[in-house]
Amino acid sequence: MDQLDWHMARAALQWQAELGVSDAVGDVPIDRYEVPAQSPKLPTAAPTQPGAPEVAGAPAAAMTAMDPVALAEAAAAAAQDLPALQLALQNFSHCDLRRGARNLVFGGGTAGARVMILEDAPGRAEDLQGLPFAGPTGQLLDKMCAAIGLNVREAVYTASVIPWRPPQDREASASEIAMMQPFLRRHITLAAPQVVICMGNISCQAILGKGGLSKLRGTWQTGFALPVLPMVHPQVLLRQPARKKQAWQDLLMLKAWLRKQSEGGTT
Repeated sequence: MDQLDWHMARAALQWQAELGVSDAVGDVPIDRYEVPAQSPKLPTAAPTQPGAPEVAGAPAAAMTAMDPVALAEAAAAAAQDLPALQLALQNFSHCDLRRGARNLVFGGGTAGARVMILEDAPGRAEDLQGLPFAGPTGQLLDKMCAAIGLNVREAVYTASVIPWRPPQDREASASEIAMMQPFLRRHITLAAPQVVICMGNISCQAILGKGGLSKLRGTWQTGFALPVLPMVHPQVLLRQPARKKQAWQDLLMLKAWLRKQSEGGTT
């Protein structure tokens, strides 16, 4: 075969590229239109031994095993009490947030209390102490609850939707919320409150499936078959004292609800 000069070789390559050729298969030409004498046999699965497990669902099972939300649901459902749920979270290795956090932030106060207050995620003080609503934020929450006759240590149970502090205190992602939601649902079931207070936008998303705290606060909602009252987080009140008026209005709503329940009323 005559040797192609550089220009002819380049033109030939461009022509092949325009035809869609992307890879060189080999030096020997292959007739792709030639019909093989016998179709190649597909590999078949080895015969199943009597009593051996079925393998037909193995790919689906493998995919499920890699799904962190499915793993979270299984781990949460297996927990029969709050200590078991806390241990399940400690052993849950599929959330990257735990790698940068000092402590798991699970719950505080009294389990079984009528009121359960949720925050979005731990901050620095919560991460150091391993408790929700720690430091100045917790001190303000104590005063807020005391103003309507609630003792945070005795009449309130607190928890965090995201149990590990996110890096740089960033907002939790949608995938992280979805991963922690099975644990949160089980947490609420085992804590058995009568009412849930969502202090933050992420907690509203996890419980109510919608955000926008400024629009949600001031009205009763329903989530996980429980009455839910969205409320401004104490940390926000420390930065924006003017919003304490909103918080006081919401606290009075909670106080009225609790009084009504004590008198045998319904929501």
